[in-house]
Amino acid sequence: MTRKLRGRGLARVAPLALAASMTLPAPRAHADGDYYFSPTDEHVRLSLGAMHLTSATSVRADSSAGSPGTDIDGERDFGLDKSDFEPKFQATVRVATRHRLSFDYFTLDRSGNATIPTTGTPIVFRDSILLPGDPLQTRLSLRTFGITYGYSFWHSETLEIAATLGVHSTDVSSTVKVQTLTRHIIQTEDAAGPVPTVGIDGTWVISRRFYIDGRAQYLNLHVANLDGSLGLYELNGLYRYRPNVSFGVGYTEVRAHLSSLRSSQTGLFDFNTKGPEMFFRIGF
Repeated sequence: MTRKLRGRGLARVAPLALAASMTLPAPRAHADGDYYFSPTDEHVRLSLGAMHLTSATSVRADSSAGSPGTDIDGERDFGLDKSDFEPKFQATVRVATRHRLSFDYFTLDRSGNATIPTTGTPIVFRDSILLPGDPLQTRLSLRTFGITYGYSFWHSETLEIAATLGVHSTDVSSTVKVQTLTRHIIQTEDAAGPVPTVGIDGTWVISRRFYIDGRAQYLNLHVANLDGSLGLYELNGLYRYRPNVSFGVGYTEVRAHLSSLRSSQTGLFDFNTKGPEMFFRIGF
């Protein structure tokens, strides 16, 4: 009688023990499974970080009367900072599986001090003539805010490639000052307007922890007496610290060119900045 009761007890306990053993690893398996949610399926993506940029600038501002201005090297002649740290901001919203909108903001503010060599020649900057020996205080700002639509013509869990069409509102502002006991000069130049761009954007998921993404956007525009171009290039490698949090390092480059033949505003602005970046990204 006792043996039968023990047998029945073991028969009841065995299924319960088996069920309990099967449920023990479930939480960890669920946590690991979160990493298989691919970055190519994220509905919202936000990137924040910093860039260390090295810049090269060329400027020419002809006089309003049509006299040619001096070709100026911004870093050498105006003493602008060659390198600087700037913030990075990007956001992407996926409105459908193959359709998304991206927003990015780029800013670069530089200032400098220089003295025109006493053995040099005068510098013509718009309607101001800067003489040898003049102490210069300069500032140059570049800001661009872009909205880009992307269509993913290739979309899978490990690879996404999208064609993009964007509009970037770009503003360039420069100021040159000379302040001495006998000379007071303030010359300001501003140029702003929307610049359309076309390009390509891609994400490659190497493993559940690592992935690569990059983009290239460019357009060369000829309108009336204006010749301009804007190029944005970026390549990043990311590590998924958590399913929704990644840390990334990469390299970015921005090129801008503006040549104007408009009456009283003829001139040239050529700019290139590039350098490494570090950022963190939240996606879900």
